[in-house]
Amino acid sequence: QVQLVESGGGLVQAGGSLSLSCAASGRTFSRYAMGWFRPAPGKEREFVATISWGGSSIYVADSVKGRFTITRDNAKNTVYLQMSILKPEDTAVYYCAAGKVGARMDLYDYWGQGTQVTVSS
Repeated sequence: QVQLVESGGGLVQAGGSLSLSCAASGRTFSRYAMGWFRPAPGKEREFVATISWGGSSIYVADSVKGRFTITRDNAKNTVYLQMSILKPEDTAVYYCAAGKVGARMDLYDYWGQGTQVTVSS
């Protein structure tokens, strides 16, 4: 089992920045790819970004490309999502997940409880 706890969410004005963290405990964190997802209309959750276990493969959704950056620190069992130039449409609960690298939810075996990000206009 892997337990994931997100933090760093909050309220920010449009154009601002926010950094999310996801701390993992349990099985070896470095064996898993990590991803970030958020709810979207018509979907349970949409893909935001993913990073492979060693950090060599990174994929970011087109909607956030150039604004969001995903990184990980295996020594700290933590994955990060640095968000900048935030828009009101980025408002969502952000979930981190552990599994295999990719954009599909079914690639991920473990999920956190989510952290709320609210962007005011």
